Amino acid sequence: MGAGGRMSIPTPATAKQGVVQRVPSAKPPFTLSQIKKAIPPHCFKRSVLRSFSYVVSDLTISIILYHLATTFIPLLPVLLRYVAWPTYWAMQGCVLTGVWVIAHECGHHAFSDYSWLDDTVGLILHSFLLVPYFSWKYSHRRHHSNTGSLERDEVFVPKPKSEMPWFSKYLTNPPGRFLTLAVSLTAGWPLYLAFNVSGRKYERFACHYDPYGPIYGDRERLQILISDIGVLAVVYALFRIVSAYGLGWVVCVYGVPLLIVNGFLVLITYLQHTHPALPHYDSSEWDWLRGALATADRDYGILNKVFHNITDTHVAHHLFSTMPHYHAMEATKAIRPILGEYYQFEGMPIYKAMWREAKECLYVEPDEDSQDKGVFWYRNKF
Repeated sequence: MGAGGRMSIPTPATAKQGVVQRVPSAKPPFTLSQIKKAIPPHCFKRSVLRSFSYVVSDLTISIILYHLATTFIPLLPVLLRYVAWPTYWAMQGCVLTGVWVIAHECGHHAFSDYSWLDDTVGLILHSFLLVPYFSWKYSHRRHHSNTGSLERDEVFVPKPKSEMPWFSKYLTNPPGRFLTLAVSLTAGWPLYLAFNVSGRKYERFACHYDPYGPIYGDRERLQILISDIGVLAVVYALFRIVSAYGLGWVVCVYGVPLLIVNGFLVLITYLQHTHPALPHYDSSEWDWLRGALATADRDYGILNKVFHNITDTHVAHHLFSTMPHYHAMEATKAIRPILGEYYQFEGMPIYKAMWREAKECLYVEPDEDSQDKGVFWYRNKF
């Protein structure tokens, strides 16, 4: 049983004897309202006090880690510092990923019953992590509205074979996969924000920092500017701290943990939407419910709790995104009997899953012998 309370039991999409069974791609025999009725009503209730308790606990742990690192690591012998700093980076990066998840929840109006409070908390927390809050809120909302659509989804949109870059076939070996994963986990998030890398195609240049970019509508542009101001304020504060304490100090205390946060963000999102068993749809087949179900829950062990179960309750999150994270596990257990074969859980260790998906999920194509030409599946043969 994982830290999220999930038993490692076989599901229809679990690999059997090396063969991954696909989840169904036909329209499901249940409706969203039927799924909702299976969930206890209290799971949809948001509590300001309970939501803030997670903010306080995460920030308290982060401050304690910062104090221990800056107070005691400099006192250690040089060789021990080479162990202590990576330990701090890993722990701080995981805790701050939890903070990132809470800010993401604010963007879904799942933090409280008050939109102004959600946006205030989300703006502060995300800006601290150099994330443009409103920019991400609106593009991510469109992702939730179009999940699984090859034409309209916002991020991690797979390409058909005909649209793959010419050099892709040279990256299908172990060194190529390692390089692809390394670049994605280190630079993927800032590249997406700044250049829309791996995002939806737009007619012109798209950037999360551009209030007049094609991602946003006229009513959203002022809030995009507010997001930019929030990020710039933190960048200026970091500049002043660098002037006072030096670049090396800031990189050790803040920079490397932030890099780990960004890496986890990309990894979590990638594995939630990339799996050999998951379909994608073009406009002839796509509908919202089937798209929302084309996601996967994953088991990160003890990190499930550190990440506030965004990892192993993602299917429920896509179905009911305003549900607070502290009810998502109960909701997931309630809807699994309803979803049946449409529910995708992968219990493979994350490092193995990451390598398998990088190997197996290169592009998408419909099955040649199928009449459902609007249903696309992952392929890996060039």
